[in-house]
Parts: sequence; C-alpha cells; structure tokens
Amino acid sequence: MGSVDDSAPKPSKVEGIKASSDFLRGTILEGLADTSTGAIAADDTQLSKFHGIYQQDDRDLRKERMREKLGKAFIFMCRVAAPGGVVTPEQWLAMDRIADDTADSTLKITTRQAFQLHGVIKGNLKQTIREINESLLTTLSACGDVNRNVMAAANPHESSLHEQSWEVAKSISSHLKPRTQAYHEIWLDGEKVAGRQDEEPIYGETYLPRKFKIAVAVPPRNDVDVFSNDLGFIAIEKDGELAGFDVAVGGGLGMTHGKTATYPRLAEVIGFCRPDQVVEVAEKVVLVQRDHGDRSDRRHARLKYTIDDHGIDWFKDELHKRLGWTLDASRGASFESMSDPFGWVEGLDGSWYYTLFVEGGRVRDHAGKNLKSALREIAASHTGDFRLTSNQNLVIGRVPEDAKDKVSEILSQHGVEDSHLGSGLRLNSIACTAMPTCGLALAEAERYLPELVTDLEALTEKCGVWSDEIVIRMTGCPNGCGRPYLGEIGLVGKAPGKYNLYLGAGFDGTRLNKLYKEALTHDELLVELKPVLQRYAKERESGEAFGDFCIRAGYVKATLQGMDFHD
Repeated sequence: MGSVDDSAPKPSKVEGIKASSDFLRGTILEGLADTSTGAIAADDTQLSKFHGIYQQDDRDLRKERMREKLGKAFIFMCRVAAPGGVVTPEQWLAMDRIADDTADSTLKITTRQAFQLHGVIKGNLKQTIREINESLLTTLSACGDVNRNVMAAANPHESSLHEQSWEVAKSISSHLKPRTQAYHEIWLDGEKVAGRQDEEPIYGETYLPRKFKIAVAVPPRNDVDVFSNDLGFIAIEKDGELAGFDVAVGGGLGMTHGKTATYPRLAEVIGFCRPDQVVEVAEKVVLVQRDHGDRSDRRHARLKYTIDDHGIDWFKDELHKRLGWTLDASRGASFESMSDPFGWVEGLDGSWYYTLFVEGGRVRDHAGKNLKSALREIAASHTGDFRLTSNQNLVIGRVPEDAKDKVSEILSQHGVEDSHLGSGLRLNSIACTAMPTCGLALAEAERYLPELVTDLEALTEKCGVWSDEIVIRMTGCPNGCGRPYLGEIGLVGKAPGKYNLYLGAGFDGTRLNKLYKEALTHDELLVELKPVLQRYAKERESGEAFGDFCIRAGYVKATLQGMDFHD
C-alpha cells in the first residue's frame, strides 16, 4: 500500500460536494419538493450553479424582514446560455413571456451574451427551466465549474469570418456541455434509467476546479474582450478567407480586495490552429486545467493561476502532449476597439442589423422607454433573429430592406429608437447586476452607474468630449463580472456607496487598468475625474484614447500583465 502524502493540500469543500453529488444531482430534487422553506440545501446551492441557477435573496428587504423576525426572502437567478448570443424571434418571445410569468418581468443581457432571469421563487423553478428548454434554449452549464456560454462576435453576417466564427463557437459549446442526465431528470421530469451509469468523458466526476470561459473574436473589433477569457480564439484572415485562429490562454478578471495573490490577468497568445482543429484545442486546454488546476483554494483555481504557477512554456508542452501535434506560430492580429456599432448596418447577406443601446443590459419598460414592449412587438412579425452583445446591448438581426421602416417605427412609438444617440461615455458603459440580488455585492452597480454617468456627462460636455468614446465599467464587487479592469474608467465596489477607481486600460482590450484611488464616494469620484477629463480634452494627442492619455499623463503606470496589476 502506498503512503498518503499528508503535505498535499486538501481539496476545498466544494470539491467534496461535487464528488459526492452523483453527477450534479445532490438532493436538489428533494429540496424543490420541500415547501417549508424558499431555499434549497447549502450543498445544493453549489450544485445548482451547474444547472444555471443561483440562490439569492432580496437584499432590499433584509433589514425589514430582520426587524419582523422573518427569514431572508429567497429568490433564484436563472442564466440562459445562447452561444454567440443569437436567438430566434420565437425564443425571444418565450423569454419575454417567462420573465412575466415566473420572474420579475425584466430580462438581463449579460456580458457573456446570455440571458438572466431574476426573482424566480423556488416553487416556479421547474416551470421556468422546463419552458426555457421547450424554447430550445438551456440553463445547463451557464454557471458552475464547467465551460460557460461561448462568446462570439455579435454579428455573424458582418463578414464571412464572422459567420464561420459563430459556427465555431456553437461547435465548442456543444462539445463541452456536461453529459450528466441529472439536468434532464430534475428539471424536465426525465426518468433515471436503472443500471445506467453517468459519465463525463471530458470533465470527470468533479468537473473543473473553477469556471472556464471561452470567446471567439474577429479583428479589428474586440467586442468579446477575448483576452479576458481562459481561452480565446482570434480569427485570422488570409485572402478574404478564414485561415484559422490564433490561440490565447490564461485570461480572467476576478480578484479579491486586499489579497495581492489574486489579480486579473490577460490571456497570452501561444500559437495558431486551423478551423478544423479548434474544438480539439479547446478540449485539450480544458483537460490541462482539469488535471492541474488548484482544487484546494478556489480563489487560486482559474487557469490564469495554473499558468503563472507552472509557466507558459510548461503549459504549451502539456497542451502539445495531449494534442499529439504542435500549434503553428501565431499569425498576429490587431484590434481597434471593444465597442458595438450602433444603429443600422448592412450585413454581408444583404440584410440589415440594428444595434440598440441597452443600459445595464436591462430589458424593461421604464420611464417612458418601453424597450421590452417594443421588442415583443417586433419579435411577433420578425423573420430574422436577435443577438445579445457582450457589451450588454442588442442587435435586431437579418431585417429585410422592406422591413426596416417598420422596425424603426415600432422603436420610435415605444420611445427607444434613439437609445444609441447617447454620449460616448454612456454608450461604452457596462454594469453588473449587483444590488439587490447578488449576494457578493459590496455596493451598487447597475442601479447606480447611470446616475454617475449623467453627472460625468455634464463634465464631458463642458470639456467638449461628450461624444468621445470612453469605456466605463462598474461592478459591485471585485469578482469582475462586468469586466471593470478593462475599463478606461473602472469602478469596483469596496463598501456601500464607495468605489475603487481604476484608470488606464487599453481601448482595444489589450491592457488592464490600474488602481488610482480607493474607496471614493460619488462626490469624490467627480472631484477626482474632473481634472483628468479636463486635461484629456486639452492635452490629448490626435487619436489618443482616454486610457492611453491617463498613462502618458502619469496618472497611473501601464499594467504589463496580471501580477503587475497591484504595483
């Protein structure tokens, strides 16, 4: 018998939960049947993430309920995956109806081109998941320690490269879906087949050490923030055709306040592969992380730390061993911006595409701007599709020439046609959900950023830079869901009403920002940003982006890579 290595780090509690879960079943089914509480068991809250579900509570009600000696008002968030963000009109209408019937009536467009439904109570979960699946969408692996929604450039018909890249994203997504039957049994009333053994040929019974994210980008637009992903594929064009993809590994933006061992990191390019090799590369990268990622400390469990611990040369060698062949040398690509092209754009297919600005990604009827109603009316007769962008915006896609006026008319009637005519700052804003539903939030984000942007717009207008594209991103905590560390102005919640201010990210998504000031209130943010914006307006060089100016002017030093982020 071999001896046990007592010095080896012990697996985290979550690893034990996964190992004993019977391939993600746990006691979720029993918990759903328990009407004595609006919650599910603590261990099952970890497993439910793999099914696309987060248990939360309405934090706006916490104090009142405590005074009344009541427990938390438990609710659930359901995340719906859509590779590349593309859905049919029928699927849009289904999501719209489900939001009204079992959620809080709104749809949240996430920064990973997925939907989120908020405010679902436990008694409505099975109906919600079943109806999502009936629309041929799924919540499976939209969360959890698996590959999540695969991102792709939002307009597959902008060029032949876009269309092929979207097809690649769908293929990767399909290949890396978990194979367990637990999802079907729990949510879709499937019968467990006696004697049938579940297996996960890619993930194994404990899945990955942590979440895994993949994106497919088409230069020169880096709308998917490809370098923020664990694995990125960058389309390379040759003679008007898709030659293949440069492969980038090791990105990830989550960190923890006060823990310098945690940091955001951008992926680095390690080679090139042909289109027919992409799925194999994706699988083998996942396998390296599965076998070598840190399973003892979840704060240190992403691929970025595996690479930094072992070195990029070690990673490439390990990947090549599993592939049985070697990636070619990278071809090189450059990006220009991370923004979406708003308004009407003609596609390669001769159809038209209308990109709407959706503040905070929240699709709702509010303050005379009835976006949800407008999209419901458009979807009822639309013959094309809808595309969720990674900037939380929405593209009404494949609109025939003779239907353009009707789409514009409906948007105008509902007060949302001109949503894309805002300031350069507002149109480049992203906010995570944060309060009141996210249990990790330390401060507001989605509900507060519009107010801050309004006050900053007053400054940019006075300075003459109101129309300048400046990327501003806000999150309620340092986990990075809204990709704040790639904002030219990045704001990360530190405490209620207080934010850390980061400056200096690259407008093309190839450089992280750096901490400028800590724990600032609303008024302090305006005081700090006013002179920076004023100097930018007066001293910027021709074509100079705001983030580049902040570095040249000495407000922060350029961040070279993840571990340099705290310097």
